[in-house]
Amino acid sequence: MEEKNNLPANNNVSKVFITDICSIIDKGRKTAYESVGNIMIETYWNVGKRIVEEEQKGKERAEYGKRIIEQLSSELTLRYGKGFSKRYLAYFRKFYMTISDIEILQTRLQNLTWSHILTALRADSETSIRWYLQMASQKGEK
Repeated sequence: MEEKNNLPANNNVSKVFITDICSIIDKGRKTAYESVGNIMIETYWNVGKRIVEEEQKGKERAEYGKRIIEQLSSELTLRYGKGFSKRYLAYFRKFYMTISDIEILQTRLQNLTWSHILTALRADSETSIRWYLQMASQKGEK
């Protein structure tokens, strides 16, 4: 955040006090943004899980799966707007298929953003995806 020191010279409130308050606010905002990001990642994981469940307990059924994702994308886009394209729903599904244990997501990957996860999901194999996620998480990137 940008620091603004536009206080009048004879003001009784010290700059140190203002700086402390600004730090508290900045830390709270950062924590809130991270919390929202983590909740959205869990939401996307749960959407992927539900798609897989609808496709008969995770078995690959390309034609049926394509129809589910197409229909779901149309419905969700009408209701929520952008962010639920067929491509993104397929990523949610792939995310769940790659990391099907919620505990792994919550304990080992909690410091990643959706951007990290999305970048990993573009890899060709589950092994590559898992490796990227593990490396990014170990580096503590945020």
